[in-house]
Amino acid sequence: MQSNQGRRLIRQLGGIDVFCIAAGAMISSGLFILPGLVYAKVGPAVILVYILAGILYLPTLFAKAELATAIPRAGGDYFFIERSMGSAAGTIGGFASWFSLSLKSAFALVGIGAFAILINPNITEWQIKLIAIGFCIFFTILNLISVKLTGKFQIFLVILLFILLFLYIFRGSMSLNVHRYTPFMPFDKRALLAAVGLVFISFAGLTKVASIAEEIKNPVKNIPYGMILAFCTVLLLYGLTVFVTVGLLDGHQLAHSLTPISTGGYKIFGTVGSIIMAFAGILAFVSTANAGILAASRYPMAMSRDQLLPEFFTKVNKRFNTPHFTIIFTGIFMVTVILFLNLENLVKVASTMIIILFILVMLGSIIMRESRILNYKPTFVSPLYPWLPIFGLIGYGVLLSQMGIVALLAAGGFIVASIIWHKIYVREIAMRKSALIHIVERVTAKEIAGDSLGTELREILKERDKIVEDRFDKLVKGCEIIDIGKQITLIEFSTIVAKKIAERLKIDPKQLLDSLISREKESTTEVRPGLAIPHITIDGEHKFELVIARCEAGINFTQDLPPVYAAFVLVGSRDERNFHLRALSAIAQIAQDPDFDKNWLRAKNIEELRDIILLARRHRDGA
Repeated sequence: MQSNQGRRLIRQLGGIDVFCIAAGAMISSGLFILPGLVYAKVGPAVILVYILAGILYLPTLFAKAELATAIPRAGGDYFFIERSMGSAAGTIGGFASWFSLSLKSAFALVGIGAFAILINPNITEWQIKLIAIGFCIFFTILNLISVKLTGKFQIFLVILLFILLFLYIFRGSMSLNVHRYTPFMPFDKRALLAAVGLVFISFAGLTKVASIAEEIKNPVKNIPYGMILAFCTVLLLYGLTVFVTVGLLDGHQLAHSLTPISTGGYKIFGTVGSIIMAFAGILAFVSTANAGILAASRYPMAMSRDQLLPEFFTKVNKRFNTPHFTIIFTGIFMVTVILFLNLENLVKVASTMIIILFILVMLGSIIMRESRILNYKPTFVSPLYPWLPIFGLIGYGVLLSQMGIVALLAAGGFIVASIIWHKIYVREIAMRKSALIHIVERVTAKEIAGDSLGTELREILKERDKIVEDRFDKLVKGCEIIDIGKQITLIEFSTIVAKKIAERLKIDPKQLLDSLISREKESTTEVRPGLAIPHITIDGEHKFELVIARCEAGINFTQDLPPVYAAFVLVGSRDERNFHLRALSAIAQIAQDPDFDKNWLRAKNIEELRDIILLARRHRDGA
């Protein structure tokens, strides 16, 4: 399957954009509607429920942060799942991601109605739908015009929302009744699990920022730091806001309120407070919808690039540099859902799909690690591996079992439909080699297919790390690399190298061999155990050549030092002395990488050896 990459999106979003998109995608019904419903099930322990739900979300947060820094491409969950487990799993992940996020965004827009009623009690159901459709059209147009403008608007929404929530927390903390926190857990502790499952989905918007990774500046820092900061901030806001609300309202009042924060606002400031917090609720739902359209529209684009959807979804508007077809398609779907479908039932299915996605992403992160692909180089590494991912898989499995038979059957039907689409539509002429295949190869010690994934990751790393090739990179790309399968002597190694370099430079191999041996007799070029950099000067002009060698069994350079398994042989004329020194410096920087020796011996073939050098972090001329 040939990758249809299309036009690249431009990196326009900074760290503050990432923070606000992630934070804004989380704060909606989870804070402004759910606390009352959860309180009715567990009492004051609702505070603990939000904390436990946040802890349960950590495995997904860290896994997606790792994957997004290694593969900062549009498509988020889809891209991670497809590259780790193949196109069939990717089709399921892509459709599920787009479907669930679009539904959640539509639900957020309709949710505005619950708060619009507080401001205008006479508003009708159809007026609520028209308001939701109006916002949907507005955000669709905003996303079409500029992703940067969308980000700026999101920053405004989130900052204003935070101000109102902190005002609520500060003023509300002065009017708390401590007796309302006891008994802290009046119901059966088993009710906590069901409540955690209900609240858990409130955090689901956080990691959707990974789907726009291709449009984020300096993704290696802004994605993990922005996501983690947004998570910590929102978890703190959730905890403090719920804590204050429990202390403000009596149990019966809180348990029967669908707008508990607005009810708390009324308790503090009267009618004005209720309206202010209703406005805050509207801001929260609007910010969720804005971030949702932005993120959801990138999934069809990513799938189309891989030929899992029609090619027109890859189109990027030349004027605004936005994927206009996917944005319009997502907007139309959301309007249709708002107008005609039973949103509440669909959202239950969407929630189930989100948990399934988390399981797939968690498996994907484990597969990418265990595949040991050398070009998989995340700058953020999920901690406590493999225990944290295992904890996440078990926790999400338990949550999935609590979602109900109807939601599970509907989600199962959705998965089957995705597989049917894959079988009918996808024409897999040249199947991409997923990370899972690399694991199978490692276990069976057999190479199954070419390394298309490794090649793709190489290009992604070059773009991510802004690697601009210098002369040394070009030399490495064209040089001879030899992989020696047995232990050999210095004379044998020098003979092999002299013959290869002599052919390229059109010089006498015997003279070159004598020069290499003489250089070693003067002083060994084994610069440290396992690494040698033989280098000599030859007659002529504008001549320079490099040969790289790996010998796992070892080359015996001297009797005093261990055998050499990595050798870089440099041969150049006197007029190339400056470049000769720069090449020596580049090799020294590459070999200083703490993982160099491990990766060098682990590389499966010559191209992986070449990638270790080409993708190494070092100073490049002109960079």
